[in-house]
Amino acid sequence: MTRRRLTAEEIALWQKVVARAERLHPESAPVAQPLPKPKPTKPAVARPRPAPRSEPPKPDPVPAPPPALQMDHKQFGRMKRGKLMPEGRIDLHGMTLDQAHPELTGFILSAHAAGKRLVLVITGKGKSGDDTGPIPRPRGILRRQVPQWLAMPPLAQAVLQVTPAHLRHGGEGAFYVYLRRGR
Repeated sequence: MTRRRLTAEEIALWQKVVARAERLHPESAPVAQPLPKPKPTKPAVARPRPAPRSEPPKPDPVPAPPPALQMDHKQFGRMKRGKLMPEGRIDLHGMTLDQAHPELTGFILSAHAAGKRLVLVITGKGKSGDDTGPIPRPRGILRRQVPQWLAMPPLAQAVLQVTPAHLRHGGEGAFYVYLRRGR
């Protein structure tokens, strides 16, 4: 059997009865009776959704290639299988972000000006140091940053496709950069 809620009039009447009543045992301390909770009313405007629970940051995997294939399908297949040989390569191992960005920019722009189509950018997988802190540190800052640099000006005008390299050319620690044709 469900209990019905008291109305405001019934609550007011009960308060009057309690005020006039005398205690049977005046020496005992009065016990506070909780008032029944009023029925909540629905707000006129929609409430915003609660924010999803934040999870601890996870190390970022190598960024996925763009969803749409921008280069020739046959060439892309050969490149993914490691059958196409890169026409140029740059190794960014051991460089800081401040050192690697200008080196990469100069290399990509000069390769594009020289008419090269496929170049290899080696970033390395990152150091695997001790992660003793409460917040995990992601591995491979260059590995995460290079695809972002390639998608921003001035390199975005020269780059057609960025794809993780085949094991033969460095695997997860390198990227194939397929350049646009020179004009």
